[in-house]
Amino acid sequence: MSGPAGGTGSDILIDRDGPLTRAAVLTGGRLTDLYIDHAERPSLLGHVFLGRVERIATGLDGAFVDLGTGKSGLLSALDARGPKGRPKAKGERIGNLLRTGQTVLVQVKADATGAKGPSLTMDITLPGRFLVHAPLGRDVAVSKRLGSGPERTELARRIQDIAPGAGWIVRAGAATAPDGLLAAESDALHLAWRSIRDAAERGGGPSLLLTGPDAPRRALIEHGATAPSRIIVDDVALARDLADWCADRAPDLEERVEPFDARLLAAPCPDRTGGGRQRLFDLRDLDAEIETLLGTRVPLSGGGSLVIERTEAMTVVDVNAGERGNPLDVNLEAAAEIARQLRLRNAGGIVVVDFVNMRNRGDAERLLNALSRAVEDDPAQTQVYGLSKLGLVEMTRARRGTALAELLGTVRTAAAED
Repeated sequence: MSGPAGGTGSDILIDRDGPLTRAAVLTGGRLTDLYIDHAERPSLLGHVFLGRVERIATGLDGAFVDLGTGKSGLLSALDARGPKGRPKAKGERIGNLLRTGQTVLVQVKADATGAKGPSLTMDITLPGRFLVHAPLGRDVAVSKRLGSGPERTELARRIQDIAPGAGWIVRAGAATAPDGLLAAESDALHLAWRSIRDAAERGGGPSLLLTGPDAPRRALIEHGATAPSRIIVDDVALARDLADWCADRAPDLEERVEPFDARLLAAPCPDRTGGGRQRLFDLRDLDAEIETLLGTRVPLSGGGSLVIERTEAMTVVDVNAGERGNPLDVNLEAAAEIARQLRLRNAGGIVVVDFVNMRNRGDAERLLNALSRAVEDDPAQTQVYGLSKLGLVEMTRARRGTALAELLGTVRTAAAED
């Protein structure tokens, strides 16, 4: 390794720090995405269970499902399927789809929050870098990020020739991926589904049939399609494990996985911990940057700032202009930083933004377009709905795992008790 991560490409830095396993994605040397697992508060996101229906909640039009974890999950009628996996008819109620005591194959689509258990779906999806296998689907769907035109149709035909069976969602990175990588990934995903299906057919339960990808693998799945320059791992055993995973699922990345060795640094960095060997995240002072994500104020380079407040119901962002005179310039800079902060903080649900007031309607449209472009690459589905009557921008971002403040708040509490 020649030195600290930087340049114009992307690097993925992975480390273990006490109960945390962390994967940081740096693009052009800047932190753009962060994935964290907490050993004492494990995420169930992406896990597939053979569950058992505990009771039908008619008022919620859903069913509570025992997963065998001690906390039941909620399966909404919108995410349920009928007997033998048939799609739900429009307006069909949960009582027509499921019955108490029935075993159901479900996947966790959102972790538990507060007193609420995890949210479940019967529409199983198995994600890869280029493809997502939706084995209960019947066709090939191509990402909207690839635009429109004959290229979409041609790509769908190509995937049909490469991938076995039906039920595939084609991600944007597949357009430039070689057939060999697409075939290797589709085979691995199809094999994983066969293992799930066979285990479900044997019955029993409630039981866990498949573990969702952990933080390092989530980073590789979401950002591996662009072939990061380096995947540096501050743990020899974890580096070996990820290299083995890449050999099976992402052979082009296997040689890019390298264990971190501070002795190979071109320029030494001070040890922030005050003793012992230098850690990988010290290279970019990532611990300090992650700490700022727990605060409410985010400075902007042009002199303005963001104030980000998270409540149980929503995330509220206030844009302050500071001493800068042009509201549009402040708002355009804020739009890019808001998109980045939502990803890093893993904010989910409703997001309301109070931008600096602009009198020109054309400026407002330009701002909304800039914000929509800024969230396009977010792995979590993010939708910008526009201005409300009060002049606030309304957005939604799909919930994926536990918010960063909750995860790191648990670590802080444990440290304080010690």
